[in-house]
Amino acid sequence: MFKQSMTTNNELLNNWVKEVASLTKPDSIYWCNGSNDEYQSFVEKMLETGDLSKLNSETFPNCYLHRSDQSDVARVEHLTFICSKEKDDAGPNNNWMDPQEAHEKLDNLFEGCMEGRTLYVIPYCMGPIDSKLSRCGVEITDSPYVVANMYLMTRMGTPALKRIEDENKFVKGIHSIGDLDPEKRFIMHFPEEETIRSIGSGYGGNALLGKKCHALRIASWQALKENWLAEHMLIVEIENPSNEKFYVAAAFPSACGKTNLAMLIPPEGYEGWTVKTIGDDIAWLNMDENGQMWAINPEAGYFGVVPGTNEEDNENAYKAIQRDAIFTNVGLTDNNEPWWEGRLDGTPSIDWKGNQLEEGNHCAHPNSRFTVSAKNNPQYSELADSPSGVPITAIVFGGRRSELAPLVYEAKDWNHGVLVGASVGSETTAAAAGDIGIVRRDPMAMKPFCGYNFADYFSHWLSFSEQSDNLPKIFHVNWFRKNEEGFIWPGFGENLRVLDWIIKRCQKNVDAKEMPIGFLPNNNDINTSGLNISEETMDELFAINPDQWLKEMDSIEDFFKEYGDRMPSQLFDEHKKVVDSLKEYSSD
Repeated sequence: MFKQSMTTNNELLNNWVKEVASLTKPDSIYWCNGSNDEYQSFVEKMLETGDLSKLNSETFPNCYLHRSDQSDVARVEHLTFICSKEKDDAGPNNNWMDPQEAHEKLDNLFEGCMEGRTLYVIPYCMGPIDSKLSRCGVEITDSPYVVANMYLMTRMGTPALKRIEDENKFVKGIHSIGDLDPEKRFIMHFPEEETIRSIGSGYGGNALLGKKCHALRIASWQALKENWLAEHMLIVEIENPSNEKFYVAAAFPSACGKTNLAMLIPPEGYEGWTVKTIGDDIAWLNMDENGQMWAINPEAGYFGVVPGTNEEDNENAYKAIQRDAIFTNVGLTDNNEPWWEGRLDGTPSIDWKGNQLEEGNHCAHPNSRFTVSAKNNPQYSELADSPSGVPITAIVFGGRRSELAPLVYEAKDWNHGVLVGASVGSETTAAAAGDIGIVRRDPMAMKPFCGYNFADYFSHWLSFSEQSDNLPKIFHVNWFRKNEEGFIWPGFGENLRVLDWIIKRCQKNVDAKEMPIGFLPNNNDINTSGLNISEETMDELFAINPDQWLKEMDSIEDFFKEYGDRMPSQLFDEHKKVVDSLKEYSSD
């Protein structure tokens, strides 16, 4: 018999925990209660084992460094599978494995994998505990590091367990670090079973099963069946000097300014405006009886990439990680502070592997991370805890394009907006493997995270136009347009100027000019007061090259055709409208 700290009156959960324990054979079972005392006890345990080391307690109080295995430093998309019963339900956007084959493979790997270890049971709630929009899960793990991170990232413990006992429904997540052998590393999702099984990795995105695995891959499947949306989107609260509040959800591929927008600081000239963070990474959107979209952030913390974070470029994120944070795979300064590329002070001394820093080497791993409670953010919005969520004013998609896309444009209607989101492309940067400047399609920034066939996902998005006349307006932004002198738009806090125009469009307070790709701002409708930017430069930012766009539309059509007969005809109809309009515009 296993030693257990407690159990539950929920027979479904109890039986499942016993079943997993029988397979994995831990020495004991511990049920997490989610208290701060418990978190501190896990920290102390990891300090003793060396899984954590304490950072400078005067400058970074209650902050710790974790070094992962050097083969285990990022999400492993090629080892991440959707195990739906039918291969076509997973789609070309996912790796697929037959569920029976996957379970057999994993059963062999999980057999006895927790011998000599403790099995931790983590009940958690994605979203506010008392929100009808939230969903619960239970992660079983043998990693104290995972427990500590889940404490910071989710609403875990006794309150979540109570909700699970009442609902008798939860997503099942099973995780073990195994022996960290990359050849035995798999992250498997079983959408019909609402189950996740992950082995061989301790890295956040592979091991914190509430995050991408539950909140996007499984939740997107749930959302398809239950008529809502689980999206890779930030949610930001914007209040103007008239005390009117607006809520914008925005999706960006990596390296496109997502965290900066989520924690934006108003620029000079925007006194009286406030921007607060509801969420930095994931949004769950539900439509009410009036056809209004509402959103919650299912997470309670941030698991962010730390390189590039500093007080000049992202002051709120930098302030958030000055205390009560776990750093993973950063370097160290000569006075035991965390150090990463982009930090503006400190003398780097030890690299992320624990060795003396050698010239030319990275001090921090490029994918090094911080984990911290969202409440550490100075601009945290209390509405992040609202059970009803927040009403979404606008949805914004963005990509990194040096020439093609203007600074901002508005979709002509919801279905056109779905085309805009489904077409999102970003040029690769030096941070990505492979050639620089190649356009990669990342629809709605969901390519690594959609738990089912993109063709069905696009159909689901399109279905909302038949359900409501009160949907958010959809926009596209591009902060990264270039000329021979470099980036044209200053970005960062100045992006509020673009959001200001977006809000005015949603209020119907400003007109726009109709172009083949959508509605663009009229001259001088973007507030550039105080910026050193000429009218000619603004014209560059909004120039539309029809020949470039026609090539882009050809590329988009080729991408859509990869999804075969399941692709919705409405999306091809929207595509044809844009192409026909571009041809007409080009011939004028």
